[in-house]
Amino acid sequence: MKDKKTAAFFLTVLVLLAVPMPLLAGTREPLRLLPPQKDGGQPLMKALAERKSTREFSGEELAPQVLSGLLWAAAGVNRPDGRRTVPSAHNAREIDIYVAKKEGLYLYNAEQHALIPVLAKDIRPFAGKQDFVREAPVGLIFVADPGKFRGGSEEDAKFYSAADTGFISQNVYLYCASEGLATVVLGWIDRERLAKEMGLRPEQKIILTQPVGYAKKNDR
Repeated sequence: MKDKKTAAFFLTVLVLLAVPMPLLAGTREPLRLLPPQKDGGQPLMKALAERKSTREFSGEELAPQVLSGLLWAAAGVNRPDGRRTVPSAHNAREIDIYVAKKEGLYLYNAEQHALIPVLAKDIRPFAGKQDFVREAPVGLIFVADPGKFRGGSEEDAKFYSAADTGFISQNVYLYCASEGLATVVLGWIDRERLAKEMGLRPEQKIILTQPVGYAKKNDR
C-alpha cells in the first residue's frame, strides 16, 4: 500500500512538471538586470530626429545590457529618493510594466532593477491584434493599478493613468531611437483576453502595449 502511494505521488509530480503553470509569487528569485549605462547614446535632438514607429521585427533577442537600459529608461529609479525617469501624478507610480518574452512573463521592479517572474508562458501573441507582435523579442505591457492612486476621483485615476503611460511609452521610443531599436505603441488589443492570459486582478487595467526589438532587414 505504501509503495502504491509513493508511486502515485511521484507520478503526480511528473505530471505537474510537464504542464506549463503560472509561477507562484516567491517561487523564483528576481532576475537582476545589469546596471544601466547612463552615459553614451545619441544626443537628445538626434534621438528625437530618429524617433519613429516600426512594425517589422527581426526576432533577434535583445542583449542583456540593452534590456537593462530599455527598462531603466522606461521607468527606472534615477534619484536617491526613489523617484523615476518619468513623472507620475501624486507620485502614485500606478503603472506597472510587464515584460513578455519567449520564455515567460515578468514584472519590472524598478527599486531592485530586476524582473520578477510571473508566468512561464509566452503571451506575446496576445499583446496586440497584429501579426508582428509575435516577432518582437520583448513586449512591454503597461498596466494601471488604480488602488495605488490616492487623492482623486475614479475619473482622475483613469486620466492620469493614460497620461503616465504616455510618458513611459515616449521614453521607450527615445531609448529605441538612441539604440537603433524598433518599436511601436499599440492600442488595438484584446484587453480582456490579454488580462486573462496574464492573470490580472479585475481592478487592474491594460492601457497600451509596446513591442521592442531590432528592425527586420529588407535589403536582401
